[in-house]
Amino acid sequence: MSRYGPRIAALARRAERERAAFDGDDRSPTASNRSPAPGDADAYLRNGVGPAVWLYVEGRTGGRTVPFTEAELAALETAMNRWLECYTRCHGVDLEAAFTVREAAELLLETRNVVDTAQLLTRVPERDRASPPTGE
Repeated sequence: MSRYGPRIAALARRAERERAAFDGDDRSPTASNRSPAPGDADAYLRNGVGPAVWLYVEGRTGGRTVPFTEAELAALETAMNRWLECYTRCHGVDLEAAFTVREAAELLLETRNVVDTAQLLTRVPERDRASPPTGE
């Protein structure tokens, strides 16, 4: 196990709880009874996708590359994908996310914005096509 193992495990547990609550499988007294709306989507990115992807970036760029175990990497990717699924469901899109944390990290470093990263990965919401392409 890498030194990030406990953080990855905590992220994975939280992602599963969030997804279960989103799907209505969470019958706990703290579960919300309202349906998530597009305005709720960013919270899944800020509180879930962002920390998961950043943990990967930190492990790969923090001076010494961290050798994540296969199980840790799988748990991190699953957590990130569960939050992306919640994000898309807030927009009315049922997506079975299967992105790698590496491709998300590359996009995050390029865009410097987790909302843009999620939109580029999932294509949700669709970009506004009202503006004509430049150069025409």
